Amino acid sequence: QVQLVESGGGLVQVGGSLRLSCAASRRTFDTRAMGWFRQAPGKEREFVAAIRWSGGSTSYSDSVKGRFTVSRDDTNKMVYLQMNRLKPEDTAVYYCAARDRTYYGTVPRRVAEYDYWGQGTQVTVSS
Repeated sequence: QVQLVESGGGLVQVGGSLRLSCAASRRTFDTRAMGWFRQAPGKEREFVAAIRWSGGSTSYSDSVKGRFTVSRDDTNKMVYLQMNRLKPEDTAVYYCAARDRTYYGTVPRRVAEYDYWGQGTQVTVSS
């Protein structure tokens, strides 16, 4: 078992930036991929961004591509989400996720493909 803890959420105005962080409870965790998902009230949890641990290849949803950047810290088992040019539609609870199972092909983008989840951090973008 591993625990994930997100931080960095908050209130920001349209066009602003936030940097989210996600820390794993143990550095020996053999993660294969880590990702970010978000969920707005009344909506399903949706994919935002993910990073392959080996090699660091990334994947983004169309809605955030060009504005968000996901990165990782190999040693400390941390993942970050730099969010720029924020829009009101980015408002949601953001969740960090990790997968410890081997996979092939593209970085996982579905909720069911991840094994561990954080408690979430609220991001609110005001206009």
